[in-house]
Amino acid sequence: MVPLDGMTLGWLLIVTGAVLLLVEVHSPGFFAAVPATVMIVLGIMVLLGIDIYNSGWGAIVGVTAAIIAGGLTVWVYSKITPNESPTTISRDSLIGMEGRVKTRVDDTTISGKVLIASTEWSARSTGPEIPPGKKVRVVDSQGVHIVVEEVK
Repeated sequence: MVPLDGMTLGWLLIVTGAVLLLVEVHSPGFFAAVPATVMIVLGIMVLLGIDIYNSGWGAIVGVTAAIIAGGLTVWVYSKITPNESPTTISRDSLIGMEGRVKTRVDDTTISGKVLIASTEWSARSTGPEIPPGKKVRVVDSQGVHIVVEEVK
């Protein structure tokens, strides 16, 4: 195995950090930005000649720089991400809501589909068949489906 000199190790850290940043851009939330930033900072320090591996002061400077880079990345990340909680909807919370029939709904099967709050749900009707496009209201939820009635 060939040992890496400072220049090679520095560039390896920078390139690996850049690849991790690209991963973060492609898949936000993977949280690769923190290690990527730390790797880039450490790579720059190695290229500048700071011996972060063999010297006591170099190790302290390297760890301190890594902590600061990681902390700043987390802070920036928290500022640029939306401050919204994900919405969750259960079948029971749909009672009383209105939507539109996507696939024919009848009272004998749950193969009908209804679009409510931009989510598609399996449904059956309380009475006669309801064709696609009709407006419906949720009156109950049972098992894995909802029960709807046509809004006239």
